[in-house]
Amino acid sequence: MKILLVFDFDNTIIDDNSDTWIVQCAPEKKLPIELQDSYEKGFWTEFMSRVFKYLGDEGVREDEMKRTMISMPFTPGMVELLNFIRKNKDKFDCIIISDSNSVFIDWVLEATNFHDVFDKVFTNPAAFDGSGHLTVENYHAHSCNRCPKNLCKNVVLVEFVDKQLKQGVNYTQIVYIGDGGNDLCPITFLKKNDVAMPRKGYTLQKTLSRMSQNLEPMESCVVVWSSGVEIISHLQFLIKE
Repeated sequence: MKILLVFDFDNTIIDDNSDTWIVQCAPEKKLPIELQDSYEKGFWTEFMSRVFKYLGDEGVREDEMKRTMISMPFTPGMVELLNFIRKNKDKFDCIIISDSNSVFIDWVLEATNFHDVFDKVFTNPAAFDGSGHLTVENYHAHSCNRCPKNLCKNVVLVEFVDKQLKQGVNYTQIVYIGDGGNDLCPITFLKKNDVAMPRKGYTLQKTLSRMSQNLEPMESCVVVWSSGVEIISHLQFLIKE
């Protein structure tokens, strides 16, 4: 009997947004205005494709992007939390569902030796093409009207849990750790025994707090965190139960 831990990546595991952090590689560390203005709501992956093309055209190479990416700080207490999970892998399965991309997440997990903590990473697939440009694709297509068109985190979570169930793995509860607007959809589908853990002061926490003021029903319990150390305390409490 295991607990499933679901992590977002940007502003949750790492203390910034990998897609905006990479702009440090650009000339003068900024994007041209017309490129900045080309973003359309719900089409972030398409926007990032243009950003990566621009970086490639400007001569920014893979090793430079990698150096920049692995200089990104972890969120406070996150290293301690991931080490705690590693020590207790018999009690936890652990996945990432992220709107970043596979190259960035791989670089960070590899550089910090945390690959083994995560059983699976669900994110937009990325790769360097023959000309050295980073290309990124949508993770999937879905019909959820609340989520950006490239990724509904709830669809991913439900599919993963169902697939695990078919293989005989039944989770006693799900703990969802995130910060952003796109973490709301999976959290609204959590059950009575599950735990939603929004990061204090970020979009997800503000939205959940507004929902509770409007008495919109939420089955799961909500535990707010600022540091990974607080998450450890709550996980210790859950394992004791």
